[in-house]
Amino acid sequence: MIKPQIFRQYDIRGIVGEELNEETYYLIGKGFGTYLGAKGLKSIVIGGDARHSSRRFMDEFIRGALETGCTVYDIGIVATPVLYFAIWRLQTDGGAMVTASHNPSQYNGCKLNLGLGSVYADELQNVLKIIQKGEFSSGKGEKLIYSSMDSEYIDYVVQGIKLKRPVKVIVDGGNGMGGPYLPEILRQLGCEVIEMYCDPDGDFPNHHPDPTVEKNMLDLSRAVVDAGYELGIGLDGDSDRIGVVDEKGKMLFGDQILNILARDYLRANPGQKVIADVKCSMNLFNDIKARGGEPIMYKTGHANIKMYMKEAGVEFAGEMSGHVFLADRWLGFDDAIYVSCRFIEIVSQSLVPVSEFLADQPKLFNTPELHTKCADERKFQVVAKVCDEFKAEGYDVNDIDGARITFADGWGLIRASNTTPVLVTRYEALTAERMQEIQALVESKIDKYL
Repeated sequence: MIKPQIFRQYDIRGIVGEELNEETYYLIGKGFGTYLGAKGLKSIVIGGDARHSSRRFMDEFIRGALETGCTVYDIGIVATPVLYFAIWRLQTDGGAMVTASHNPSQYNGCKLNLGLGSVYADELQNVLKIIQKGEFSSGKGEKLIYSSMDSEYIDYVVQGIKLKRPVKVIVDGGNGMGGPYLPEILRQLGCEVIEMYCDPDGDFPNHHPDPTVEKNMLDLSRAVVDAGYELGIGLDGDSDRIGVVDEKGKMLFGDQILNILARDYLRANPGQKVIADVKCSMNLFNDIKARGGEPIMYKTGHANIKMYMKEAGVEFAGEMSGHVFLADRWLGFDDAIYVSCRFIEIVSQSLVPVSEFLADQPKLFNTPELHTKCADERKFQVVAKVCDEFKAEGYDVNDIDGARITFADGWGLIRASNTTPVLVTRYEALTAERMQEIQALVESKIDKYL
């Protein structure tokens, strides 16, 4: 039988051979096909990343889905945004992407979609319950090979980007799935491109495929400085998250990338709402407001944000983790390939280097995302108690996702991770000393309940 722990908050994820095998994907295919059938739906598009197990796992998913009567479009080994694009392009009822995103090479997984929305949280658990009960619908489905999705996606991206001049950019594909797409798109747009680690390789031999971690961007930083190029773009394993380094080799964090994109968006769309998750800098929220936009602080998690964007009619959103969602000139999903092009479009229009894009902002001191171990069955309870205590003491607390406590000169965050047994904290203030004071205050309350 299937191991229930692989069904996480936003997707399915596990270690190949220990938690995932061919039988797992056969059952997921049957479960998802039955789930769709109960809604009167039947068409699925499937793709997979470059991990060594992905193709055979895709085949087993397809076998299971066909047995429930689904029509399955197989678009092969692709980036996750190409799978999302295919759902839109082919107008399928659902989608399945066999990927473990930025996880190490021994992992694989599966992201399920209902239209362009994610199947997550309770809905993903409903797919698991179907599998556990073994009550599958039956039918004889049809498999269709659709081999031109890559070229259609590339053409669609190129048509929507207008550069004022060629830009010199280095692309670090992290041996993930962005390598076959982004350099080709940028060259078609007229850019000068140097490729690094752009050949997909499921072993990820050069560095871990997560461009939000500084050590994974060191090679790219050095290469940009050595070549005298304008910027470097890093992509994660399945290309739904972006990393950027400026011409000096300095890494921009997710909220800084979002800030630069938000300024450009608000210039063209004054007064609009912009969503950012609770982990983002107060510089971002203050800047959106100062430029006439309406900042909305929301829950962390790509599935949460995509759902809320649709509900609230918002065109632009992003996360500290490098997910950026654009429904302005694009289709609303997190696509690091397309977002890279939008960022480079801004660079092509600028008279100043990337390192000066946010030079007018106040200098802030902040921690990275910090993790404290806490059992899954206790972590939400601990967060709730800390949140209640800060509220009772009269602090300004946003509890949309854990507790973000705002002070006149900084803020602190505590939230429970949705995917691992940890408490997530982050701190920011106008001075290093004040940041440490806020951190000490929040941690003193956490320690009471751990």
